[in-house]
Amino acid sequence: MAGIVEGKVALVTGAGAGIGRATALEFARQGARVVAADIVTESAVETARLIQAEGGEAASVHVDVTDEAAVAAMVEFTVSEYGRLDCAHNNAGILGPLSDIANYPREEYDRVMAVNVTGTWLCLQAEVRQMLTQEPPVGGHTIVNTASVAGLVTNHTIPAYTVSKHAVVGLTSSAAQSYGNQGIRVNAVCPGTIETAMSLPFRSESAAPSPTRIRQAIDRNGLPEDVATLVVWLSSSASSFITGTPVRVDGGALS
Repeated sequence: MAGIVEGKVALVTGAGAGIGRATALEFARQGARVVAADIVTESAVETARLIQAEGGEAASVHVDVTDEAAVAAMVEFTVSEYGRLDCAHNNAGILGPLSDIANYPREEYDRVMAVNVTGTWLCLQAEVRQMLTQEPPVGGHTIVNTASVAGLVTNHTIPAYTVSKHAVVGLTSSAAQSYGNQGIRVNAVCPGTIETAMSLPFRSESAAPSPTRIRQAIDRNGLPEDVATLVVWLSSSASSFITGTPVRVDGGALS
């Protein structure tokens, strides 16, 4: 049976671990050719190797999403490898320190905004520019940004991250409105507490339970695969009437 993104070309940033790696693997399992991009070159290479070991087709590329030239080169690499770009998952992001606003270091705030907001902006720009040169596939070209439940509500312990993910939701809506009539759909996934390295500050034995985890209707942490399956579905023709939408993957925490 053909996968739901059979024959498409998918680009995933932050693909070296966690949600990004799970999404890259799921894209491949559902029939896409995948470019795994990460700032840690060895991690991107390993993701591509894992896909190839399962019989999928994948390549890897180093990228710093805060570097406009590097982002453009990443998209150019994707097209040089596979001839086009159909699906993108802009997943690269960082948490930053836990702190209140008054004591938050300016350099850390700037770093979070550079990766999470400017990085998403630059990826969107480069991806859209390429997609506009192509005939849309069935269901349209798709871009899925990784936001967070912190992009929908407030978490005072991670103020810069909260600001950045609200911005990602806004970027998603703006891009969806701009390019929907040109065959490009743009959505966001909003994970809650997921079993990744980024969520460790909220999952350590010494940490107070996060507000998200306390409110969950499902009594477990999410897995990267829970997010990955949604990202790939949003990248398929099955979701062809969905755009501009921040979709929660939070175990019912914001219900």
